Amino acid sequence: MSQHHDPGTADAPEGQASKSGFRPTAVAAVELGVIGQSVGVPVPRASASVQVTGISLDSRSVERGDLYVALPGAERHGADFAATAIGSGAAAVLTDDAGARLLAVGSDLAVPVLVVAEPRSVVGRLSRLIYRSQDADFPGPSMFGVTGTNGKTTTTYFINALLQAMGKKTGLIGTIEILAGGDPIPSLLTTPESTDVHALLALMRERGLDAASMEVSSHAVSFRRVDGVVFDVVGFTNLTQDHLDLHGTMEEYYRTKAQLFTPARARAAVVTVDDEWGRRLAAQTELPVTTLATLQPGSGPAADWTVTAPKPRSLGTEFTLRGRNGTELRVHTGLPGAFNVSNAALALTMVLAGGADPAEVQAALDARDPFTVAVPGRMQLVATRPAAVVDFAHNTDALARALEAVRSPEPASKVIVVFGATGQRDQGKRPSMGATAARLADVVIVSDDDPHDEDAAAIRAEVLVGATDAKEAEQLDCKIMEVFPRDAAIREAVNLASPEDTILVAGRGHEVWQEVKGVNLALDDRVELRNALTARGFTVLQDDGIES
Repeated sequence: MSQHHDPGTADAPEGQASKSGFRPTAVAAVELGVIGQSVGVPVPRASASVQVTGISLDSRSVERGDLYVALPGAERHGADFAATAIGSGAAAVLTDDAGARLLAVGSDLAVPVLVVAEPRSVVGRLSRLIYRSQDADFPGPSMFGVTGTNGKTTTTYFINALLQAMGKKTGLIGTIEILAGGDPIPSLLTTPESTDVHALLALMRERGLDAASMEVSSHAVSFRRVDGVVFDVVGFTNLTQDHLDLHGTMEEYYRTKAQLFTPARARAAVVTVDDEWGRRLAAQTELPVTTLATLQPGSGPAADWTVTAPKPRSLGTEFTLRGRNGTELRVHTGLPGAFNVSNAALALTMVLAGGADPAEVQAALDARDPFTVAVPGRMQLVATRPAAVVDFAHNTDALARALEAVRSPEPASKVIVVFGATGQRDQGKRPSMGATAARLADVVIVSDDDPHDEDAAAIRAEVLVGATDAKEAEQLDCKIMEVFPRDAAIREAVNLASPEDTILVAGRGHEVWQEVKGVNLALDDRVELRNALTARGFTVLQDDGIES
């Protein structure tokens, strides 16, 4: 990038993308003195006029004019990499006391250094300031944020598809990909770092996008990846056991999610009140809240919007979304499962809460069927005879919902499930996942998910204990197998299947790498499943979007 001092903007050379792929092509410079004032750090007069046009936490992604934020890491401090950042054109460094001490060792730096007690706490605020991502004078796209344990990805895809059906230019930030009105940008985190989030919002504004939807995980809130972002509407799906390795308890998990439903982070909320956590959140949030009942309305006051008259149609469901004021919308989702009814209803209610006219929404639903959009690795159909599905279900509740969704009404058909549990994650859910599979599947094949640095056999053993204990205690009529590696387990599932059966490969969804002892092994469940089906002579879908 070259710096243009006269207009105070930095532009990427024509045709050249930023290193991250997230940044706008032009950013109005912010003086370092303004940045110092924002974080309460005085900047010497000689340095106050230094022009800053970007911000980065990673020395490898620094571009000319950036503020490099040197944070403490698990093994090394970011200050150790300041020379690399400065060599790439960093205009200044922001760090903590420990980083400042490291920077003071050796020769003087050629750029100013700002020191704050907790630099991570100011990164989101500074990113918003530098990129003017949600500046009142430069309004960007309307922002829809979705959180909850299950359903975030599908709901954001549904919001995106519905808004497109209404003629809007849209963006998306999530687990699978990032869209800013153009080619997809691969996503490595459910939510990118706050520096990238604000750069993306500025890029979306630059490209004239009308709206964007974003998955917001509890990790994103805990690690401050959405600091400085204010959502127009935030939505809540559900809360079930997951990520307790980070949060410790369900109460702490809930409190982390609830931070998103505050006036500092959002303007309005839509809360699904099918579970106790949703009902509690709706009662406690200070935001204007719209409630939604989709699966089991429960006791207490009626919800503002309620799903009524669900009726199966092909693999999906037709239903009516009825408002407290009598408004009714006819809806169809082509994705199987009651949980996708919930996802579609939440997406629809969030768009309505964002100010959309119900008549315009109904016209879009009728014309485009937006809730039949394919979501990679989320109830993704690979074949129909046998029905072969890949889903991201990686906790007990999601696995149960997926197994219930794929169960055929034909009594002669059986459900074959392949799944495992992730290493170095919430270990408490492993036996319960095994027990759930034994209760809801006819053939349970326990294999590996992503073991990470744990012993894969030990993980499988914990899952198997849950499955076998449930089978014995409840006298379940299922077959339980242990097959590894995972591609062999998928082949075994296909070998056991007849055309009337259903195969569910659960846990990894869209992921294309399996991490084992620090090594990434190429593994795409969808590719393995399709290849195994083809080898047995079964017909697979050709327009599934899966890359071999």
